[in-house]
Amino acid sequence: MKAMNSAIDLKTRREFLRTSLLGGAFTWTVPSFVSNTFSTLHAEAADRATQITTGKDGRLLVVLQMAGGNDGLNTVAPFTNDHYFRARPRLKLAADAVLKLNDDFGFHPGLAGLKELFDAANLTVIQGVGYPNPNRSHFRSTEIWQTASDANKFEKHGWLGRYFDNACRGSDPTVGVNIGRQMPQAFASAKPVGVSLDSPENYRFADLDRPMEGETASSEPFYRKLNRPAPLMELEGRNDGTSGDTVGAVAGGTKFAGSPLDYLERVALDAQVSSDKILAISKKAANQATYPASPLANSLKLIARLIGGGLPTRVFYASQGGYDTHTNQTGTHERLLKDMADSVKAFVADLKAQGNFERVLIMTFSEFGRRVAENANGGTDHGAAAPMFVIGDKIKAGFLGSCPSLAPEDLVNGDLKFTVDFRSVYAGVLEGWLNTPSAPVLGRKFAAVGLV
Repeated sequence: MKAMNSAIDLKTRREFLRTSLLGGAFTWTVPSFVSNTFSTLHAEAADRATQITTGKDGRLLVVLQMAGGNDGLNTVAPFTNDHYFRARPRLKLAADAVLKLNDDFGFHPGLAGLKELFDAANLTVIQGVGYPNPNRSHFRSTEIWQTASDANKFEKHGWLGRYFDNACRGSDPTVGVNIGRQMPQAFASAKPVGVSLDSPENYRFADLDRPMEGETASSEPFYRKLNRPAPLMELEGRNDGTSGDTVGAVAGGTKFAGSPLDYLERVALDAQVSSDKILAISKKAANQATYPASPLANSLKLIARLIGGGLPTRVFYASQGGYDTHTNQTGTHERLLKDMADSVKAFVADLKAQGNFERVLIMTFSEFGRRVAENANGGTDHGAAAPMFVIGDKIKAGFLGSCPSLAPEDLVNGDLKFTVDFRSVYAGVLEGWLNTPSAPVLGRKFAAVGLV
């Protein structure tokens, strides 16, 4: 008995949980995502940065939201189109101002970083992306893009959440990572997974008392107590079944599997392991590129470190706001686009230095474009269709889709008529990149845009 006690005393908490649950005899009561978490811990214990869930060579999607409704016409400017010049006498971008992509279209001068990616055949411009019966409300149109619903329907779950439900069952909770404090609706799923954080250091147990920086939330000791190894008496089979106090008790034959307390223990363990793991992995890899100083760049820097450290994630999500340019658009729009392009360029350079660029697809979206005509305040109002960017090492670079006609008689209430349904882009990402059927995720079959 003394020898047994010594052996147990030598176990760390993780070793205990890992070995006792991966032992196999009692894992029948453990949800599969918890079991996979222990698999990851097991790999880490062997000093390997292996992604158990996705595989070291698994493909990743990075979704970049340009929130506020980006002006697509001044992002990819039709610098030879007379209708464009007539509609925008002050905001137009002339041929000698744009970064020319072909004989008809050019990038806004702030997009020099993306122009380099375009020239290197690492960027695709998808023209005219939108949906039928467009809604000009920021909230509603964002909801439509996040849930992939029709404009007249309301969906509870997001398109990425349905992807998690359909294609990532049993995955680690970090299969989806949003950089930010609020989980995007796109992640909403029937069986919630995914985490949202603005920094690994701050990704701890949430607490209403909002501890100061460097302090520990008062709830954290409670949750960590739940996750302590079972007392020795339980290991020896003397659990009286009244405490149910640790997930380690599963190995001792808990009598309350499926109870609210059992669920709480498992969720607490899941949250603790995720927070510990994210913090550790974020320190494994260093950034190898120089980024701009901006919130978006910081988000992409963190994503690069998490990819380099081996976090088992399929989808990362980051957002850049400020594109609601009703007034004095010129300077604001240039600043936003330059920040986005320079941040993405640095992110790509970071991924290339890691050797991970070929595993990553970056997709941008905005809830709508702007109206064709400029307004009286030197800005543009809420519109409809706009271009999307897809960036990667294996994509079909260049242009996809077609730019909608700018002729006044072809507009719908002054808005561009979409030529590519955004759900066809999602279908292309799901089928062509993530290798999963799109219909169960999108609710029906859309013609997939050939991205790769």
